[in-house]
Amino acid sequence: MRVLIVDDHKIVRRGLISLIEEHFPGTKFGQADSSQSALELVYAGEWDLVLLDINLPGRCGLDLLHEIKEISNQTAVLVISVYPEEDFAMRALKMHAAAYLTKSCVADELVPAMKKALAGGRYVTASLAEKLAWALGSDLKGAPHESLSNRELQVLRLIAVGRTLKEVGVELKLSEKTIGTYRARIAEKMGVSSNGELARYALQHRLVE
Repeated sequence: MRVLIVDDHKIVRRGLISLIEEHFPGTKFGQADSSQSALELVYAGEWDLVLLDINLPGRCGLDLLHEIKEISNQTAVLVISVYPEEDFAMRALKMHAAAYLTKSCVADELVPAMKKALAGGRYVTASLAEKLAWALGSDLKGAPHESLSNRELQVLRLIAVGRTLKEVGVELKLSEKTIGTYRARIAEKMGVSSNGELARYALQHRLVE
């Protein structure tokens, strides 16, 4: 089995490799710490699985997910993120991710998720199944945040929990000016003017806790 791990933290990649080797001996690994290096490896060879972080330097991992599936639709992509499921899980699944796992649950959920993905299926955690059931019973179609790009949604969530533009930039590895541009786009698309309005909206739609 060939597994590509895309995460900008070396210690995370090492931890995932150790966990996978324990359950899938003989696995061959590729490692990428950016979207660019990940795409080069996807173009260069065939992978059975890609483990993909969302928070990558310069680009959102979900945008990279879209490109990977365009290059090789048969490659199963498991999104592994520090962000809670309510933030990006449904987006990832709509983009044909095989699973969305938070880093806090990887130790328990990664192996069954990999087995399901290798068999051609999709893996949903019990907590995410509840959220999906709630979403199916709610009128989310046409909600303003659905028009946001993946990166804009990341910025919205961080601003909603009180981060400054500078702090958001540090976390997403982007300049404060770039974050300001995203903030302006969010305000225009959603018709809001203050961070307080963004925070109330995010709470109402369960984008933050």
